[in-house]
Amino acid sequence: MAMGKKQFTTVLLLTAALLTHNMLHAGDNTVTSSTELETWGNFVDKLRPLEQRILDKIPERLRDDPQIRQQANRLLLMATARTAIDALVGDRKHPMFVPEINIAINLFQPNADTIYKSALIEPDGVYRISGNRGTILFAKLGQLGPDMLRTGQGSAPLSYLDLDDVADKNGRFSVIISPEKPQGYDGDWWELNPKAIKLMLRQVGYDWANEVDTSIAIERLDTPAAKPRLSAQQMSDSLAELPTMIGNASTFFVDHVEALRNEGYINKLKVFDVSQMSGLVGQSYYEGAYDLKDDEALIVSVKVPDVCKYWSLILTNDLYETIDWYNNHSSLNGAQAKLDADGYFRAVISAKDPGVHNWLDTAGFDSGAIQGRWLDCSGTPMPEIQKVAVGDVNKHLPTTTALVSLDEREEIIRARRAAFQQRKLW
Repeated sequence: MAMGKKQFTTVLLLTAALLTHNMLHAGDNTVTSSTELETWGNFVDKLRPLEQRILDKIPERLRDDPQIRQQANRLLLMATARTAIDALVGDRKHPMFVPEINIAINLFQPNADTIYKSALIEPDGVYRISGNRGTILFAKLGQLGPDMLRTGQGSAPLSYLDLDDVADKNGRFSVIISPEKPQGYDGDWWELNPKAIKLMLRQVGYDWANEVDTSIAIERLDTPAAKPRLSAQQMSDSLAELPTMIGNASTFFVDHVEALRNEGYINKLKVFDVSQMSGLVGQSYYEGAYDLKDDEALIVSVKVPDVCKYWSLILTNDLYETIDWYNNHSSLNGAQAKLDADGYFRAVISAKDPGVHNWLDTAGFDSGAIQGRWLDCSGTPMPEIQKVAVGDVNKHLPTTTALVSLDEREEIIRARRAAFQQRKLW
């Protein structure tokens, strides 16, 4: 529900009371400890071993490939970009939502349809999130516990809030998040888990060109509004923790595709359990490795459940980076794909364009991973995969399969690139 005048007044009184209570702590951010401060030279020295760390984790069959080695450098750079955001603006007393993963921070295999944003918090804080739900397919906010960036270990999500449950008819929402519901407050409230240290917003869009993404803001209500100057120790600590975070982020999934291959899941699929890695509750994942020559293709076929809020199929490369979905036709969702008359989704995965609408472009990567998602569906079927020659694709598809010309494909790719760039990426 929207926050009315009475509720707004209540929140203002709550905020004033909390700020008064915390005035004695207003100087916490300005205290410098006697701990030795980080230097830039020392920081750079800590980064040097990360190159060998990531190379050691890359499968041996790929390690000497110059393109793969440069991809490893890019992963380290992406991890640096992601963690530097925390170092620069990741203040738990003055949080803000920032990009978590995306095309420039292609870590942990981002979904092509999702905009991910996160905000660092403290589990004893009192926060208000507000904004507008927008018109995208869904927007869900999760409380996350121990941070994999800092621990190197995955952890299950603690709870999720569907913004549909708190938005008014115009899409506006305002929710207090705290360990206990504030006395006298009768607006929307979400209990803060004592293990929560991060909020993660997932915004999933089906129709990239026409849906409106969520607008969201977060403010902490139990600390003074103005942010004091950072102490030398605070800035030093933020810099000092980066090498560990960069190493964790860049190497976490580097050998994931190779593990699928070693398990025998080459051009074959299995259920992928991400319940312990902050996966979205209610979403079922499947995946497998693909391995194709230039003149080969995989035909993926599955009967789409009668009831299904969201489904999609994406590709990754061997280091588990999502293949560039801005500039290549490397992903499809339930709104973009065309189903056959029998209710089946049939897609062709190949390096060469087979001229069918449901094509997923490997974009120069002859091996990698296939991953699919089912969210809030009446079933979670496992697709079948068939390897064929690219030139024989049409022999294995219905005669009514939707086709596209090369000129039409050019326009499709240009349109999806323009549409995704207009989404709210920050």
